[in-house]
Amino acid sequence: MGVSGTAITLMQGEPVHFEILVEDKSGKIALESFLGKILSPNGQDHTYKVISYKGIGRIPRNLRGTTDPQKRILLDQLPRLLRGYGKSFREYHHAVVVVVDLDNKNCLNFKQELLNVLYACNPKPKTLFRIAIEEGEAWLLGDRNAVKTAYPHAKVRVLDAYVQDSICGTWEKLADAIYLGGSQKLKQMGYPLTGQAKCEWAKTIAPHLDVENNQSKSFQVFRDGIRNLAGS
Repeated sequence: MGVSGTAITLMQGEPVHFEILVEDKSGKIALESFLGKILSPNGQDHTYKVISYKGIGRIPRNLRGTTDPQKRILLDQLPRLLRGYGKSFREYHHAVVVVVDLDNKNCLNFKQELLNVLYACNPKPKTLFRIAIEEGEAWLLGDRNAVKTAYPHAKVRVLDAYVQDSICGTWEKLADAIYLGGSQKLKQMGYPLTGQAKCEWAKTIAPHLDVENNQSKSFQVFRDGIRNLAGS
C-alpha cells in the first residue's frame, strides 16, 4: 500500500509533456536526476517540467475556494492548480504528476483526499498521484549501491537496519548513515540546514540510482506510472 493515481490512457506514440509537482526543492533535484533514465530510450520524445513548492501543507476544506498563489505550499494550492491545468491541458499529450510524501498519514485516506481534489475539477486534467513511503529519501535508500557510491563511508549497519518503505523517520535514517553527527546533529541545527542537507543528498545520490532495480515499491510504482503515460 502507499501509492495512488487515476486511470489514464494517453494516445500511443504521441510525445507527452509532464508537469510534475513536488513539495520541496530536494524532490525536484532528485526527479530531474533520474527522469531521463525512466523515460529512456524514448525520453527525447517527451518533455517535462518539475515544479517545487515550499512544503506539503494541507488540502483546503473548501475545494472551490480561492488561495493566495504567492503562498507556495503544494496541497494548499492543489485545487487551484488542478483547476487551472484542467482548463489549459485538454489535449491527450499533457499530464500532471503530483508527487508527495506520506509522512504519518493514513495512506488510503490520503489517496482519497487527493482524488477528491481531482474529482472537484471540471474539466479534469489528466493527473497521476504518487506517494513516497514515508518520505522521498526512501527512494534514495531503495538503491543501497547508489548511496554507497555517493558516500563510500556510509554506515552499513544503519543501511542494513532500514526496512524499505517503512514508517520509521526515513530522512533521519539516511542522515544517520551518511551525515557526520547523524540526524541528531541536523535536528539541533534546524532549518534551513536540514533542507540544505536533503538537497545535497538528492544531488549526490540520485544520479547514481538504478531505476530498474530500485527496491522501493513506491518508487517502482512512480516509475511504471510515468512509463505508462509515456507509452513506454
